Amino acid sequence: MYFGLLGKSLSHSFSQKYFSEKFEVEDLNHQYFNCELEEISDFPKLLKERAWRGFNVTIPYKEKILDYVDSLNPEVEAIGACNTILIQQGKLHAFNTDFLGFQESLKRIDWPVKAKRALILGSGGASKAVQFALEQEGCKVDVASRNPAASRMEYFQAQSLLSHFDLVVNATPIGTFPKVIEIPPLRPEGDLSGKLFYDLIYNPEQSQWLKLAREKGAITLNGLPMLKAQAEAAWRIWNKA
Repeated sequence: MYFGLLGKSLSHSFSQKYFSEKFEVEDLNHQYFNCELEEISDFPKLLKERAWRGFNVTIPYKEKILDYVDSLNPEVEAIGACNTILIQQGKLHAFNTDFLGFQESLKRIDWPVKAKRALILGSGGASKAVQFALEQEGCKVDVASRNPAASRMEYFQAQSLLSHFDLVVNATPIGTFPKVIEIPPLRPEGDLSGKLFYDLIYNPEQSQWLKLAREKGAITLNGLPMLKAQAEAAWRIWNKA
C-alpha cells in the first residue's frame, strides 16, 4: 500500500523515515512518500499517481485539505483541521490525530492540565488541535496570534500576562530547522519555575525558545512525543478500516 505526507516544504519532516522504518521492521510491503505540493490545488493530480491508502497532512494544508475530502469525523468538525486521511473505496475520510498525540504526550510526563490556564501561540491547524485537546481536559485556553480576532490576544498583551499561564505552547513553525535562531514573538521572561513550555517543533530537539524558557526555570517539552503518538494513531486508522 502507498502512504504519503502532504505539505509544502518537507525536508524537516520525520514522517517518511518513521513509517519507512516501521514498514521494514514489521516486514510490510508498503511505501511512504513525501508529497510536496506548491499549492493545495495540485492534490487531485497527486491522487491519480498511485493507489493511495492514506496521507498525513502538515503545514500549511491542515485546513485547506478539507475542501478535498468526502467526510469529516466529529473531531475534525470540532477542530476545523485534519492531519490524517484514510482512502477507502475511492472516498477520502478526514481525521485528526494531533489532539490525541498532544494529550498522550502530557500524560507521559504526568502533567495534568485540568483547571490550569494555557496560552497557545499561533492560530493554524496545529493550534486548533492543541486547543481542542486542552479544553477536552478541562483547561482554560487563550490564543495569541499575529492575526487579530475577537477570540485571540495580540502578542504584546499575552507577553504582559505571561505570569498568569501555567502552560505555554508554541504551535507556530518559528524556530524550525534551518532557521533555528528564530523565536516566536513571545519571549520567556521572569521566574518560570513550575510552568511548562511546550514547543511543537522537534527539529532542532531543543529550540532556542525552549532553551530560553529552561534558563528561566520552566519545564520544557518538544513535539517529538506528540508526533510519534499521532503517527501511531494515524496508523491505527489506516489499518482498522
